[in-house]
Amino acid sequence: MSKSFTLITHDVSKALGTLRNDIPETMLGFNAMAKAALAPGALSALDKELIALAIGVSSRCDACIGFHVRALIRLGVSREQLMETLAVCTYMGGGPSLMHAAEAVRAYEEMTSDKPPQVNAR
Repeated sequence: MSKSFTLITHDVSKALGTLRNDIPETMLGFNAMAKAALAPGALSALDKELIALAIGVSSRCDACIGFHVRALIRLGVSREQLMETLAVCTYMGGGPSLMHAAEAVRAYEEMTSDKPPQVNAR
């Protein structure tokens, strides 16, 4: 069975909660940096999230893909905007980025469908 990006982001969110408890100053600093970096300015919040997704794809980070696809959906990303971003990722990163661009498509389709995620047997 395929991995679920909904479950990946849920599981990582729980682990991040542990980090918030155990290293609160670090997490507060990281959250402040994220808030400042993603705030609309010369680039829109949507543009910044597309950049973040591109970095997540090129870094091959499943949790990053899940979190940034979820944020993009909340911001109203169109399928065309997502696909053009993934095309640039593929151009810049070749085959490995293509494989993770496909994972970003799976995350988008999973998170925009009405079906509950399939649970992997672990």
